[in-house]
Amino acid sequence: MDEVIIRKAVQEDCGPMLELIKELAAYEKALHEVTLTLDQFIEDGFGKSPVWGAFVAEYNAEIIGISLYYDRYSTWKGRRLYLEDLVVTETCRGKQVGKKLFEATMEYGKSEQYSGMVFQVLNWNEPAINFYKKYSPKFDDEWFNVSIEFN
Repeated sequence: MDEVIIRKAVQEDCGPMLELIKELAAYEKALHEVTLTLDQFIEDGFGKSPVWGAFVAEYNAEIIGISLYYDRYSTWKGRRLYLEDLVVTETCRGKQVGKKLFEATMEYGKSEQYSGMVFQVLNWNEPAINFYKKYSPKFDDEWFNVSIEFN
């Protein structure tokens, strides 16, 4: 898949990106948790106050992968890049697409002077864990994930 193009996402990519997000949610057996609408996704990424950025992997004019990130702040480390989702459509996995997206995101973080990148991976997702291990990450077993829903 040498012909894969990695580029910054544009507004017109939002529909295919949301479909990949739903594909990931289905893989994680949590499709019912996706309540985000396409209009909200577009507004959040390309409206007056964008809160996320992304790279897309394009092959034969089709979006086959995404790396979606946003700013995070650590009072200990300063600006951190938070990788929310790294998704490659199932038929294109194992072909270096995720590697290209992940490395483009890391390069972006370095070029924009972030102090590092953080992300989560499910403890049962062995393929993802093995992928990330290639980059010598620090896996943290001291902290719990916590969330509070407002609706």
